[in-house]
Amino acid sequence: MSRVGKQPVTVPNGVEVTIAADAITVKGSKGTLTSPLFDGLTAVHEDNQIQISCADVGNKKMNGNFGLARALLANNVQGVSKGFEKVLELRGVGYRAQAQGQKLNLSLGFSHPVVHEVPAGVTAAVDGSKITISGFDKQQVGQVAAEIRAYRPPEPYKGKGVRYIDEYVAMKEGKKA
Repeated sequence: MSRVGKQPVTVPNGVEVTIAADAITVKGSKGTLTSPLFDGLTAVHEDNQIQISCADVGNKKMNGNFGLARALLANNVQGVSKGFEKVLELRGVGYRAQAQGQKLNLSLGFSHPVVHEVPAGVTAAVDGSKITISGFDKQQVGQVAAEIRAYRPPEPYKGKGVRYIDEYVAMKEGKKA
């Protein structure tokens, strides 16, 4: 049985939860998100907690979906109440970023500037060499951060590029004569 799935999800004040047969909708101050409720799983909402239960504990596929459904629900509850944030750092001479509404202008050492469109529901803020991506959907925030990092991933010799603020880049020694 899934250890993650057995844990209840605590619902903070100001968050509304609607449980349907195949989905759980969570509505909060930041937005509305829906997470799937897979076949064989049931959800019960009582005392500001949501408990997901599994009908067939021995089924390996259902057991995996049990933990997944609980994790997706917990991420949605946190997203509509607090939100999510990823911080990227630009390392390199002349590497700059500038936020203009829903566009992010990046100078990453190419012969042309890179313009990245930020989708609705996600905001990008620039503070010096740090880019903060924030929003209420964890998957969307992570996807936007990964797309920006993919323009110029950190290289292993000097460490130049776009990296997550807590990312470790293994440095290589370089060529010896």
